[in-house]
Amino acid sequence: MSFKAEYIWIDGTEPTAKLRSKTKILGDDAKGADLPIWGFDGSSTNQAKGHASDCVLKPVFVCPDPIRGGDDVLVLCEVLNTDMTPHETNTRAALAEVAEKFAAQEPVFGIEQEYTFFQDGYPLGFPKGGFPAPQGGYYCGVGSDEIFGRDVVEAHLDNCLKAGLGLSGINAEVMPGQWEFQVGPLAPLVVADQLWVARWLLYRTAEDFGVAATLDPKPVKGDWNGAGAHTNFSTKAMREGYDAIITACESLGEGSKPLDHVKNYGAGIDDRLTGLHETAPWNEYSYGVSDRGASVRIPWQVEKDGKGYIEDRRPNANVDPYVVTRLLVDTCCTALEKAGQV
Repeated sequence: MSFKAEYIWIDGTEPTAKLRSKTKILGDDAKGADLPIWGFDGSSTNQAKGHASDCVLKPVFVCPDPIRGGDDVLVLCEVLNTDMTPHETNTRAALAEVAEKFAAQEPVFGIEQEYTFFQDGYPLGFPKGGFPAPQGGYYCGVGSDEIFGRDVVEAHLDNCLKAGLGLSGINAEVMPGQWEFQVGPLAPLVVADQLWVARWLLYRTAEDFGVAATLDPKPVKGDWNGAGAHTNFSTKAMREGYDAIITACESLGEGSKPLDHVKNYGAGIDDRLTGLHETAPWNEYSYGVSDRGASVRIPWQVEKDGKGYIEDRRPNANVDPYVVTRLLVDTCCTALEKAGQV
């Protein structure tokens, strides 16, 4: 009996890439086997010119399709050129190289994906033409006067768990209609692959409720929190000793590293990293224990235990997880290697 495979990929839209997908019908002979490569029109996804528009989809992660059910699957793909080399928009390939180079350090990530629901052009929970009560009671709140979109959030969580994704939690965020889910702790390629699939499931689930989800880092201007993708990171050495924690934090502030990272942490980052709303200014680097106004936070229990992980609070909600994980692994693992802390 045939089954449906939803091929998902990341396009070439700038400054923030979008997710695309289409359905392939496969026969019984494809069950349990490596799924075939496929193609698409790159001229319609900002990935090719019309005179040579073919691009290739290579499956890299497959999971059950929780929406269609049965034997149907979701298939995350990386984009290749027709000569089977990575397409210029394929950021996964660069992460794969770095992750392999530093695999012995056992890097692990947990990414906190914030997002905002919109309906009819307004954030969910915002009255048309006006604003709700100021921020304060919405974060992790309860009640219909403070929480908007829980039905969508619960459906999305269930879909992710049915798909076998490594979600570790959800919560309502500081602004009305703003939520967060967490993916990980997982290895670099795994956490990035699963975050992209979780994002696709977020958009697809919200469709059924007539709601749109956005990763805009500053969905409402003014005195409202932005949306980030706080990225928690550790290596084996960091999970075993505090000196490695400090080395990692220091390495992120050396030379040009702060700007090298920030400029790749998502479009519109200067709108969100203002020094207000629990952020550090985009052009200043800092780290501290239990400091949500720092660029990088060392959780209090990490200092107490003398080991653990760090939280890079700078990445935007719209960051490419392949890029942020690559940069953190490359910068921190290189420094730890030089310091002999591996």
